[in-house]
Amino acid sequence: MRAYIWSLPTRAFHMMFAAFILTAYFSGDEDKLSTLHVSFGYAIGILVIYRIIWGFVGPSYSRFSDFSLHVKELKEFVLNIFNHKKYAGHNPAASFVMITMFAVVLLTVVTGILTYGIQEGRGILSFLNTPYFKEMKLFKEVHEFFSTFLMILIALHVSGVIFDRVMDKKTDTLGSIVNGHKNIDAPSVTLNLFQKIFSLLALGAAMGVLLYSLFFNSVLTRSHYSPISYQKENSAFVAECGSCHTLYPPSLLPRASWSKMMDNLDDHFGDDASLDETTRLSIKEYLMKNSAESSTKESAFYILESIKGNQDIIAITQTPYWKKRHAEIDKNIFSRNEIKSKANCKACHSDIEKGMIEDMNIKIPKIKA
Repeated sequence: MRAYIWSLPTRAFHMMFAAFILTAYFSGDEDKLSTLHVSFGYAIGILVIYRIIWGFVGPSYSRFSDFSLHVKELKEFVLNIFNHKKYAGHNPAASFVMITMFAVVLLTVVTGILTYGIQEGRGILSFLNTPYFKEMKLFKEVHEFFSTFLMILIALHVSGVIFDRVMDKKTDTLGSIVNGHKNIDAPSVTLNLFQKIFSLLALGAAMGVLLYSLFFNSVLTRSHYSPISYQKENSAFVAECGSCHTLYPPSLLPRASWSKMMDNLDDHFGDDASLDETTRLSIKEYLMKNSAESSTKESAFYILESIKGNQDIIAITQTPYWKKRHAEIDKNIFSRNEIKSKANCKACHSDIEKGMIEDMNIKIPKIKA
């Protein structure tokens, strides 16, 4: 007998859920793909909320009340894994994995939004950047823990499907993910009008949030930082420093480093950059007032963390954090004509002279073969 087990909304959710999670996971380590990563994260959040509600208002087999969530049943299923009872919906092992997966996905999304707001100063929780920026590393690690845990659960789920495919081809569980049908003696599901409308709106909302976040400067991804006009804040800083090299944001070095640099301008990286005393003191005061210690930005926080106990460093490119972040970049990049030096930050960071170092604005020139 052939029964219709998984309705179209359930299957659509499953396909979107899998595709969105994989996209978010594999874009997570690429700075320039941060908006893509976050956008899919928001959409995943909408999907998992839909699935949780669907677990109460959806058709049979999709409802949590149909899940086999008793330890006794799980034990019996595992002990008879090669000759277990046939389940129209989720078997006990799949039931436990799916419930855990939904919880972990929800935690992954929430910690991701928190990390985005606290570390990047972006998104709907960007207001948390100022009070909690010193904890950005913790939030990032928690988010990464849950995302890794999620991948383990997905691997278990996929392994279970493959095992079922090998051991029980007749039921066609794998095929049911696509067409909704299983070869099993069980009642088929039907959808009422409410279920159809609810699913259409919820799945449409997930796609809408994804597109809105990806293609619009929305509250979902907007930064709470604004570009800085250094000309307005300190014209001497722009005139004297910006005329020779990249106008480095003061937040990229601590007070001690700026003080040491400005007190030794007669030997400024091998050049004499001496200034009249009034101008020198004006720039020094500005740099120290806006140093890494006064910033809540990710780059400032991690640079400061990386040079604790060694604040004699006066070159940003010599900080451990800078070295770590640029370790995977081909060294030949820095010798290209359009870059020439590691110190030429604006060659890749187009917004650095506005006090912004946004991940999505990083453009590293490719080496021609």
